[in-house]
Amino acid sequence: MPWEKTFDLDEATDKAISIFWQKGYEATSISDLVEGMEINKGSLYNAFGSKKALFDRALLRYDQKNRQKFLRELEAMDDPVLAIAALFDGLIAETGSNVENSGCLLVNTALEYPNQSADVQNMVTGALHEFEGFFKRLILKGQKQGSIPADTDVDAASKSMLALVVGLRVLARGTYDAKALAALKTGALKLIS
Repeated sequence: MPWEKTFDLDEATDKAISIFWQKGYEATSISDLVEGMEINKGSLYNAFGSKKALFDRALLRYDQKNRQKFLRELEAMDDPVLAIAALFDGLIAETGSNVENSGCLLVNTALEYPNQSADVQNMVTGALHEFEGFFKRLILKGQKQGSIPADTDVDAASKSMLALVVGLRVLARGTYDAKALAALKTGALKLIS
């Protein structure tokens, strides 16, 4: 009798995201996944193939539902300076609502970069380059509109802003509170003023 899926793959993946987010890939066991996803071991392997394949799917889904969606919404704003401020405000606000201090799954994965497979490394690298590209586009838009000085070094400012975002995500895991993280937003806005 062939295996028949009795659960929604996206819902199960969302549950896996929470587990990987809390524990990281290496520390997450199959038992953790089976219990947290509320499926049996056979269903996990039949639906996803392996822990690694599930993690790849979870990381991609997390990135699409979070970073990509958030950046698209911000990039649609007319004022690029306000969009950058809103990005930092959103990340800082998220910190206050994240009682588990789990940070960002993508950044957490980047911190384990050397231990990740080549395809996960490529996914992380691509996402961070896309984030940098987001800042470049906004800075260029602001220069064109006159809200960002024309002599702003677009490449250096976008890389610095990405570093501030990554730093914020790491520090938000419990080291800094929202008030202390606001200094990173101030630093980012100084780069384009």
